[in-house]
Amino acid sequence: MNEATPAYGLWSLVIVNSAIFIFFAYTFFKPQTPRDWRSFSAFSAFLVALFAEMYGFPLTIYFLSGWLQSRFPDVDWFSHDAGHLLEMMFGWKANPHAGPFHILSFVFIGGGFILISAAWKVLYDAQQSRSLATTGPYSYVRHPQYVGFIMVMFGFLLQWPTILTLAMFPVLTMMYVKLARTEEQDARAAFHDAYARYAAEVPGFIPKLSRILGQSAGGYRHG
Repeated sequence: MNEATPAYGLWSLVIVNSAIFIFFAYTFFKPQTPRDWRSFSAFSAFLVALFAEMYGFPLTIYFLSGWLQSRFPDVDWFSHDAGHLLEMMFGWKANPHAGPFHILSFVFIGGGFILISAAWKVLYDAQQSRSLATTGPYSYVRHPQYVGFIMVMFGFLLQWPTILTLAMFPVLTMMYVKLARTEEQDARAAFHDAYARYAAEVPGFIPKLSRILGQSAGGYRHG
C-alpha cells in the first residue's frame, strides 16, 4: 500500500464529492415544497458530514485511535483505507473496496437512489392528475422516497461509519417519520376514505413480504 500521498486534508475533494452527490440526489428527488427542501437539506448535511471525515479531517479515527490501535495494532489507522472501519475491524484489510460491507453499501446506495427516482415519477404524475399515488413503489410502502433516503444513508454508514453520521442517522430517520406523518394528515384531508383504505393495506416504511412476493404489476387497487 502506497501512503506517499496525504490521506486527509483534501478539502477540495470534500467540496467536489459533496456537490456531486447533493446534485445527484437533487436530480432524483427534485424538491419543490418547503417540506421537500427540509428533508433534502437534512440529507445534504449528512453527506457533507460524511465527506468531511472521509477526505478532510478523520475525527472518528482520532477519537477512537487509542482503542483501535490497542485492539488492531497491525493496522495503520491514519491511512485512508482504514476509514472503512467495518472492513478493517472484521479483517478485510487487503482491499476494503472489495469487501462485503463496501459492496453491500453500494446495493443500499444505488437501490435508494433508484427508489427515490421511481417514487418521484409516480408522485409527480399523481399530483398532475390530482389523484392519490398508489402505484409503483407506492404500492409497497406509503413513503418510498423517505425510505430511499434512509437506504442511502445506511449504505454510506456501512461504507464509512463516523461518530457524527452515526449520531445523525437516527435523528434524520425520526425527522423523516415526522414529515411522513404530516404528509399523511394532508393526504387524509384531501382524499378522505380513499387514503384510509390505502393506508390500511399498504405499510408506511417497511413493505410486507407477501406483497413483495405476490404483488401484481398493477399495484394497489382502490377498494
